Order: sequence, then C-alpha cells, then structure tokens
Amino acid sequence: MESNIVWHQHEVDKQRRAQAKGQKPCVVWLTGLSGSGKSTIANLLEKKLADNGKHTYLLDGDNVRHGLNGDLTFSDKDRVENIRRISELAKLFVDSGLIVITAFISPFKGERDYCRGLLQESEFVEVFVDTPLEECEKRDPKGLYQKARAGEITDFTGISSPYEAPESPEITLNFSGQSAQESAEQLFTQLKQKGLID
Repeated sequence: MESNIVWHQHEVDKQRRAQAKGQKPCVVWLTGLSGSGKSTIANLLEKKLADNGKHTYLLDGDNVRHGLNGDLTFSDKDRVENIRRISELAKLFVDSGLIVITAFISPFKGERDYCRGLLQESEFVEVFVDTPLEECEKRDPKGLYQKARAGEITDFTGISSPYEAPESPEITLNFSGQSAQESAEQLFTQLKQKGLID
C-alpha cells in the first residue's frame, strides 16, 4: 500500500450504526460444495431475519460474479481473489451495521480465514453446509457436475479442484434428508442461541 494513504477516522462508527439498527452486525459465511443448498438456505435465512426486523444483505457467488467480480475466472488464483474481494466487501457491510449473509463455495480454508481475520472474534460465523458430494451431484441444479465429469469444465470443486472442509466451523448443517427450509430454521435458531440475533 502507498505510504501516503492514511485511514480517515469518521465520527460515526460501527457501534453507533449498529445501535441505530438495533442489532449486532456480523458475517454468516455459508460454505459447501456446489449444489449443497447454500444459496437456498441463505435466501430463506435472510427472509426470516427480515421478517424479524433485521437489517441484512445477502452476497451470493453467482450474483457477485455478474458485477464486482465479473473479471475473474474459476482458476485457483482467481478464486482466492474472488473471496478476498468478498471479504473486504463484507467487512464494509459489517462496519455499516448490517448482518451479512454470504453463500460461496469458498473452497480454501485460507481464504475463509482471511475474512475471519478482518473482523472481530464474534463477528464471523462459519457455517458448513455439509452435503455429501453424491447428493450434490444427484441434485446438480445447474448441470455443472455433468459437464465437469465430461471434461467440459476444468477446476471444478469436488471433481478436479479440491474443497477444504471447515475443521471447526461455528455451525454445521448436516444433510440428513431435511429440507432447505428446515436447515434455515435450524441456522436461525443456532444464531439466536449464540446471541448474535435476538
């Protein structure tokens, strides 16, 4: 970073913005394989939070790649940059007092830890949507696994690119045949139990 760039401290800070919204800002980071249900669960969680008067913003992998990260490929290097940008954006949203929900495969532990390191200890909640590869392939909502198996897509997580599962996430949603709605309700309940929402 250039040495002549200095952080300008403003009078209205994160705490004051959070107080105005009556909530604790944080990042609820959903990670899991493609087709695991991350986006659906994140969408249902945001609706539940909004129904409870919370101020939120949902960052979804495909949506962000239409704009902010539209210049990035799916190479390992660009995946790292994708998550770096999202992490910095999530940090700004937390600073604004929002509850930020993210739904990204985010396959590498180091990149998820990068976001955690940008925030205060209680502000990052890693949620592992633990759906087995076989189930994700069976769902294959975008037909991506089929293309990856046919060699039409390279660097596809779980097939030709690794996924580093979280070792000690704050919350794990285990696939046991439950619906996305049930998973979202479970996540909402656990966030309440952890005191992140009231």
